[in-house]
Amino acid sequence: MQFPQRFSNLPEYAFPRLRRLLDAHAPGGDVVHMSIGEPKHAFPAWITDIITQNAAGFGQYPPNDGTPELLAAMAAWVERRYGVTLDSEREIMALNGTREGLFNSAIALCPEEKRGRPVVLTPNPFYQVYAVAALAVGAEPVYVPATAATGFLPDYGALPAEVLNRTAIAYVCSPANPQGAVADAAYWRALITLAERYDFRIFADECYCEIYRDAAPVGAIEVARAMGADPERVVIFHSLSKRSNLPGLRAGFVASGPQNIDRLRQLRAYSGAPIPLPLQRAAEAVWNDEAHVTASRAIYQTKFDIADRVFAGIQGCGAPEAGFFLWLPVEDGEAAALKIWRETGVRVLPGAYLSRDVNGDNPGRGYIRVALVAEQQEMQGGLERLRDCIFT
Repeated sequence: MQFPQRFSNLPEYAFPRLRRLLDAHAPGGDVVHMSIGEPKHAFPAWITDIITQNAAGFGQYPPNDGTPELLAAMAAWVERRYGVTLDSEREIMALNGTREGLFNSAIALCPEEKRGRPVVLTPNPFYQVYAVAALAVGAEPVYVPATAATGFLPDYGALPAEVLNRTAIAYVCSPANPQGAVADAAYWRALITLAERYDFRIFADECYCEIYRDAAPVGAIEVARAMGADPERVVIFHSLSKRSNLPGLRAGFVASGPQNIDRLRQLRAYSGAPIPLPLQRAAEAVWNDEAHVTASRAIYQTKFDIADRVFAGIQGCGAPEAGFFLWLPVEDGEAAALKIWRETGVRVLPGAYLSRDVNGDNPGRGYIRVALVAEQQEMQGGLERLRDCIFT
């Protein structure tokens, strides 16, 4: 029996790989989980009441693209957040979390050819679904370093014209996972101008946009609309997982121009898994509420201050601009993660597990990713143990 070759070179996924690295060794202290970006702050207490009140909806097939009320709530959030008015009937679609959308949008929108085999640009390191999506559509994934030298965002404009001429999609994560860098308006303007010149789409993964220090990160769609760019040029992805501490709700959305959304809806009609109706009702209420988001953000801002104090004076180890990961420089991320586990019981992720080797270089090799998701006291203790193990 034959198997497809297009996924044959995929490395083992990050978390099974981490278990293989660590689990044969006893932890060196009380275990603190800081490897997975699973929010631990309280989600809105009233959400369970909404699900219960609408539980009869589990007996119905839910609307595939989202109820009119949910789509209106998501469009209203985009207008409040970015000052962009969307047609909720034509420019937005509900998703089972952003990972579904980031994958299926490539299937729906990547052409089979563009001056030969199409290219999908991906920052390196990156959220791993980007690479799988590129391979699934037969495109060539091009991994572009997002390092300190480039402000931890990919410099797509530095690529040769031969690559850009074949580019169909460029993924950008802002705020970036894992580095926490934020694309400012100038970055988006330059990228949108590049995309207009070489005729490719930008997939803007913005699921960490509501976790930040001071100023709310600018959005790709607001810059595109201000520029008067083609509304099909930018496709944005948002989720309640990080914003509202609801990773298990599996509720997000994709928004773009009507032609893109029409193709996404057509594909989803055949292959999508719609959000159960009671969960759509809950998501509608959550998108309409900002009080819980403000409260959660304040907790993260306190955590940023704690991280800054713990790592004061250690080069490159401060809290991020946004998001909830520390991207800490070490000599070797895998060796550091194992040492930290064996000596302290703190569980972190080697940066290389989020990156790809390109010409023998892996830009994540000299880093570890540390998630600031635990309760504050536990998190502070974990950071102090990590610091004392690696940096002193």
